[in-house]
Amino acid sequence: RNFMAAIFVRASACVPAGTRLLHRGAPLLFRINTSLNPEDKGSATFTVTNPSTGKVLAHVANMDTPEMEKVITAAHDALPAWRARTAKERAALLRKWAALVTENADYLSHLITAENGKPLAEARGEVAYGNSFISFFAEEALRVYGETIPAASPNQRIVVLRQPVGVAACITPWNFPLAMITRKVAPALAAGCTTVIKPAEDTPLSAQAMVELAVQAGIPRAALGLVTCDRPKVAGAGKLLATHPLVRKVSFTGSTGVGKHLLSLAAGTVKRVSMELGGNAPFIVFDDADLDAAVAGAIVSKFRNSGQTCVCVNRIFVHERVHDAFLEKFVAAVSKLVVGCGSQPDTHLGPLINDNAVKKVETLLADAVQQGAKVLHGGARHALGRTFFQATVVADVTPAMKIDKEEIFGPVACVSTFKSDAEVVSRANATSAGLMGYFYTKDLARAWRVAEALEYGMVGVNTGLASSEVAPFGGIKESGLGREGSHHGINEYLDVKYVLMDLGK
Repeated sequence: RNFMAAIFVRASACVPAGTRLLHRGAPLLFRINTSLNPEDKGSATFTVTNPSTGKVLAHVANMDTPEMEKVITAAHDALPAWRARTAKERAALLRKWAALVTENADYLSHLITAENGKPLAEARGEVAYGNSFISFFAEEALRVYGETIPAASPNQRIVVLRQPVGVAACITPWNFPLAMITRKVAPALAAGCTTVIKPAEDTPLSAQAMVELAVQAGIPRAALGLVTCDRPKVAGAGKLLATHPLVRKVSFTGSTGVGKHLLSLAAGTVKRVSMELGGNAPFIVFDDADLDAAVAGAIVSKFRNSGQTCVCVNRIFVHERVHDAFLEKFVAAVSKLVVGCGSQPDTHLGPLINDNAVKKVETLLADAVQQGAKVLHGGARHALGRTFFQATVVADVTPAMKIDKEEIFGPVACVSTFKSDAEVVSRANATSAGLMGYFYTKDLARAWRVAEALEYGMVGVNTGLASSEVAPFGGIKESGLGREGSHHGINEYLDVKYVLMDLGK
C-alpha cells in the first residue's frame, strides 16, 4: 500500500536522463491508502499501468461492495462534525490543502503523466487548474449567504437558509484525474458536505495522492472517502453510490450513456444530481476571422490531451471563402505536433488511454473515409505502437458520417465548409449534445447573435480554451445538468430551507 516511491521509479522509464522525480525530504506523498483503516489489508488489488509503456505502476485496492459501504457509512458518520465546523474553519483547511498541492505540484504532475499519459506540460497545467478550485471554494465557503424575505404578516418573519446536502458521491473520469476531483470535492467540502470519491479505474493514483494531501492538511479522512475497483466492478460501484440511502448527492463526469443510467438509478431515492456529460463541440471559422488565431485555437482545443476532453473540438466548420487558406495553415500546424511519451519535453500528444479508445477512433475514421471523407494528414496508429495515434485531419466531412455525430475522443479534426451564418448555426445545433461551442469572428454584432443562437452551455468567442474556476462549467440538452466552478458550483451542494417564524400577538 505504500507505493508512491515505486510509482515514480517505474514512471521514470519514460523520463529524460537526469530528471529527478524524488529527492531526500520529498514532501509527504508516501502514505496512500484506499482503505478507511490504514491497517486493513483485506482488499484484493488490481493493476494500474502506464499507457505509454504498458508497465505496471501500482496495485490498488479492488474493493467489494461491503468495503465500499463502510466508506459511505464513515462519510455519513463524519457529516455532523464537518457540517458543524464554521465556514471559516473549513475555508482554512481548504487553503492548507491548496498549499500542500502547490508544494507537491511537480510530483503530482509526474503522477498524472504516468497514469494518464498526457504531456508533462499539460499535467502541470492540470495541477494548477485543479488547485484553483480548492483555493476558489475556500473563499466561497465564506459566502454561503441566506436571505430574509418580507412576510405577509407583521407578526411573522421569513428566513431562507442554505445547508449542506449531505454525503456527496463524486464519480470522476480518467482524462483529468486530479482536476475533476477538486472541481467536485472542493465545493462539497466548502459547503459542509462529506464526500465519497470514485475515481476512474485507469487513473486512481492521482485521487489517492489528493486524498492523502487533504488529510495532511487536517481534513478528516472520512470526509474524503475513496472507493477504488477494477473495470468489472465499476457498474456495481456506480449502482451502489447512486442508490445508497445515505448518499444524498451524485456528481458525475463521463459519458452520456453512463450519465443517463446513473440518473435513472438516482431517481429511486430522488437524489440531487450533477451531470457533466459528453459533447460534440462545433468550431466555426467565419470569413472575417483572424485565421492564424483560429488555427491556434483549433489546435489547442482539438489536440489537448490527444483529443480526449469533453470540450474538444469535434466538428470544424469553415466559411467557403476562407476554407482553403484555413486548411493550409491548419494542416501545416498539425504536421508539427509531436506524438510521444508524455514525459518527453518535446511531446505534444501522448497515447490514448487504452486500446478500446484507439479502436473507436479507427472505426469512426473508416466510416468517414468509406463515405467520401479525405484524410489530409495522419489517419492511423503511430509508429510508436501501443495506443499512440497520429494527429489527423479529415476534410469533406458530412452530417451523414458517424464521425460528425459521435464524440470522437481522439486526435482527429474533421473539417467541412458552410456558406451562411444561418446554415452553420443550424448545423452546429443539429446534435443532442450541448456542452461547448467555439467560433471566430471580428464582427461584434455577429459575435452576439451567434453566441446567443448556439445551443450550448458554454461558448468560446475567439478562443479555444474557456474553462476557469470562476466561471460556470456545464452543458444543456444531453450534455448534462448543473454547473461546476463559480459561485454556482457550491450551490450544487446546498439545500434551500425556508423558515417561517410566528412571533405571536
